[in-house]
This record gives sequence, C-alpha cells and structure tokens, in this order.
Amino acid sequence: TVPLAGTGARLGADGRTAAVHDYEKAIKESVWVEAPDLDGDGSGERIAVDVIRPAELDGVERVPVIMDASPYYSCCGRGNESEKKTYDADGTIESFPLWYDNWFVPRGYAVVQVDMAGTGRSTGCVDQGGRSDILSVKAAVDWLNGNATASFADGSPADADWTTGATGMIGKSYDGTLANGVAALGTEGLETIVPIGAISSWYDYDRWQGLPFSYGYPNYLSTYVAGGRLLDVDCSAQLARMRADAADETGEHTAFWDERDYREGTLGDASRVRASALIVHGLQDTNVDTQNFSRWWEALGEHGVERKLFLTRLGHVDPYDSDRAEWVGTLHRWFDHELYGVDNGVTEEPPVRAEIAPGRVVHSGTWPVTDRVAALRPGTDGTLALGARGKKGEAAWTNNPSGRLAQMLGSGASDSRLLFTTGRLADDLRLSGPASLTTTVTTGASTGQLAVALVDYGPAQRVSASGDGARTLTTETCWGASSAVDDACYRDVERRTEQSDLQVLGRGWARLAGGGKHALTVELQTNDVLVPAGHQLGLVVTSYDGGTVRVDGAASAYRIDLGATTLNLPVQGPMRSFAPGRSLVPEAVDAAVVPSDARKVPLS
Repeated sequence: TVPLAGTGARLGADGRTAAVHDYEKAIKESVWVEAPDLDGDGSGERIAVDVIRPAELDGVERVPVIMDASPYYSCCGRGNESEKKTYDADGTIESFPLWYDNWFVPRGYAVVQVDMAGTGRSTGCVDQGGRSDILSVKAAVDWLNGNATASFADGSPADADWTTGATGMIGKSYDGTLANGVAALGTEGLETIVPIGAISSWYDYDRWQGLPFSYGYPNYLSTYVAGGRLLDVDCSAQLARMRADAADETGEHTAFWDERDYREGTLGDASRVRASALIVHGLQDTNVDTQNFSRWWEALGEHGVERKLFLTRLGHVDPYDSDRAEWVGTLHRWFDHELYGVDNGVTEEPPVRAEIAPGRVVHSGTWPVTDRVAALRPGTDGTLALGARGKKGEAAWTNNPSGRLAQMLGSGASDSRLLFTTGRLADDLRLSGPASLTTTVTTGASTGQLAVALVDYGPAQRVSASGDGARTLTTETCWGASSAVDDACYRDVERRTEQSDLQVLGRGWARLAGGGKHALTVELQTNDVLVPAGHQLGLVVTSYDGGTVRVDGAASAYRIDLGATTLNLPVQGPMRSFAPGRSLVPEAVDAAVVPSDARKVPLS
C-alpha cells in the first residue's frame, strides 16, 4: 500500500483505500446532538448519533464520514436481515446494522448512524419526510462540521474534532429519502448522497395524480416507525396536524406535500443541492415508485449536479443484495473519489448503468436513452397501431368496484376494462423513461377514477413480480472485517426469475373530479426495459383496478374518445411496423405475475 497524501488512508494496488486499520479496536461513541424544537412542544430536540471510527487515526488524522440516518434502528431493523443497533451496559453503541462499518472503517472512514427525530433514542416526533425528519438529520451533519453542539450521555461536551467534516449520506428507502431531503437544503459539508430506492417527493410516494394509495398513510407510517423507541413522547398533536393537512379526501397537492417535495418544495429543492449523487433504484420497485428516482435525476441534472445512476431489474431491493460484488466495488470507488478525493476515474466512466432484462446490463452517457416518443393509437377493433391521427369512435366500460388488475389483463370477455394490443414487434424494443396516455374520458360518476397499464405480452424468462424479485439463500459471504459483536457476513440473495406470459411494464392512475368530460394525460411508472421481438404491447384502460383507494364505488359508466387518445412510448431502436400473428394474450392471468397492490406497508 501507499499513503494517500494528507490523510490517514492508504491506497492498495487496485487504487482503492486499503483495509489497514483494526476494526476490533475501532472507537465507538454515542452522542446526542442539539437540534431546534421540531415537534412544537417548546423544547429543543436531542438527536442520537452513534459513531465508529479508526482508533489508529484518533488525534493523528481527521477522517471523512459515511452516514446512514434512519427511523428504523429500533422499530424494524435495517437490511435484508433486519439488523438493529445494540448497546453495552453503559448505553454506548456496541454493534452497527449493515455492512458499511465493517468495510469502510478499516479503510480510513468513520461510519455514523443517526436516529431520526421521534425514533430510537432521539426526542421529538416523526412527521413523514417533513421539517422534523429532515432538520433532525441535518443537525447531525452540522455537528460534524462544527455548526451544532453535542454531548455524551453524562452531559460532557462531544466535539467532532476527529473528522474532516466531509460527509456522504447513504441509505435505502426512508434512509435514502432523508439523504435527499438534507441535500435539498444545501447542507454544508454534505459532499455526496447515495439514495437507494428513495423518495424525492412524498406526494409521488403516497398518491398518483389525485388518488391516494391508502388513506391516513402519513399518520400510519409515522406511528409505525416510532415503534420500539426508547423514550416516551406524546406525539398526538403532531399526528393531529398531519391528519388535518394531508388532504386525503381530495388527493390534492397541498402545502403539506410542498414541504415534503425535495425537487421543488418549500423546505428544500434541487436548486440548492451541493452534494453529488449516486442514485440507485430497482426498475420493478412498486413500493417507492420509479418516478421518484427519474424526476430527481432530471431535476439534479437541470441544476448541474454531478450524478451517477445504478438501475437494477428488481423491486425494493438494496444492490448489496442483488449485485453484491459489483455494488461494493462501485460504492467504494465513489466514496473514495467524493470523500477522499482519490483520482480513480469513477466520474469519467459512463454514468448510467441499467439492467434492461434479467442479467443484461447496459451503460450509457445519458438517461433516459430515448430516440423519440412513438405515438400509438387505439382502434375500435381493439388494435393499437402507429399513426399520426387516432380513429374516430368511442370505447366504453363499466366500473367494477371490486376489480383487480390481474382480472383485466387476460383475453376473456370483460365489460369492466378496455384492452388494446399491437401486432408482433418486428424488432427488439427498448422502452426508456415514463410512458403516458393522453385521452378524453367521460363519466357520470360524481368523482371518477382512471387506471392505465402498459403490458408486454409474450413468453419470456423474467424477474418475478413477487417478493421484489429476490430470494434469500442459506449461504453467506463476508465483506469487511468482523469483531466479537459485529460480523461482516450476510446471507446471499439471488434473482427470483420465472417463465411468464406477460409483464406489466408500467401503471398510472388519475382522479376525475366531477362528472362529465375530462381531457388529461396519465403518466405511467418509469421503466427501462427491453421488449423482445415477436412480443405484443398491450394497453389496459379501466377505472378501479385495486391499485389506489376507491373513490367510485358504483357500477358507473365510462367511455373514452378514441380519436383523442394516444399512448406515448419513449423508445430506443426501430419501431416501424408490427407483424401479424396469433395473439399472445392469455385467456386468464395468474395474480402472482402482477405487481401487488398492497405496496405501501411498510416502507423499509
């Protein structure tokens, strides 16, 4: 190894920071950072922060920080094995969930895990991505940069004089969402974020174009993640404010949701981001819908933020559990570059890595990778064809208040949905980005709803829609150093693939406020997927499909104007025409191959 100038780190022959520090002897500390009053009770908050750092560098060299702030350290655990923090008899942190400490502390980093306000050993109350959540975590980053104070359990001052202040935030789901929110404040010292399956707008997580996925979710989630906390705090006033402000009854994007929008919100926004971003998402994630990463990626690009994108062909799964060796190498090089300044070329490679079919990974300089938007028009005969203008006519259906998407994907006769299909694709087709449906719909319902699905019909080996496409094995691999109380070994995970006759490529929904005619565009979930030659594309249009709350509980009549209806597909590659052939639409569809509608419980 060779020393990295001006630091306590050393570089190995592979150009990466080398494991030269003793993990067993690492310093472990628990401190409480002072934060302002975030729950309205008149008292400031104390945010629990747990630290592990190389003992050999204490008082010798300062080290950068990898931070995972989370609401889950006490209630539910982190990672595929749901690890929780453990403490010694004096209340000092003993073992850290996840693998970051095992891998990075021997390589000259500190790892810091923060209990978000209202969870674990922190005071305050959870407010589902709002001011309390974000500012409580920002306080920890501020402490690392000398902009906040902290103390040990005995009340003595705790100074972060061991760190350079350079901080990288990482985490999956809610944890990564906190990283997005703190970055959107332009927080000093936050050099990079690695949001994995994370939210960039809570409206985009909880609802879709006016339709909630469930009622009362902000209160449910805030209460859920506070479970197991070690302090007795009355959060009833906070919960009452959230219940009143969330606008469940209308689905509107109110000031409540503006505060929780990190792209262009009132608390923070993309224009304030100083940190670089390595964004990670599963393209089959139906918990944190893919619009959350694609709109964040776009917003950061508009403001010149340094970005890298890592897309997998799974659901709500950490890449450590899907592509372990590749991911550890990528993340290691990223943190070396962003926090230690190592010139390792990681930012000179194509920034986008996308798995567009099981095991088929492509790299590109931009994303989405789209040549054009192809317009497909539905016909009265159930066809879906390329064309400049739609065919005149209407198509009608009757709402089924107990309908489910799986019931609507097959060829069997149904008066509760419309199904349009193309002919066979003449060439492989890559869809990259969000598809959308522009249409005019008429209904007699006082409050109506529209549901749309884009489907790939044709036999193929695909990543399963169930279990997030992942299967946990009995074998383990170890990444990093272990100690008597904290090992670096985790169970292996493989892709759950299966032969299936179809795959849902994207869904979208919209509320229709009032009866009569509505001209609108419904955006579908973002994807980046290869549809093989010989397959058919299908468009399903209905009202209630089980994917959101039911606002129309009657057998209401709906109809669309075919001449005003266009399916807009972001495509790469030829899409000149369709070949004739037997329909590939099965008569009935097994619900197991369709994304689950129970998608938002819980977030972790």
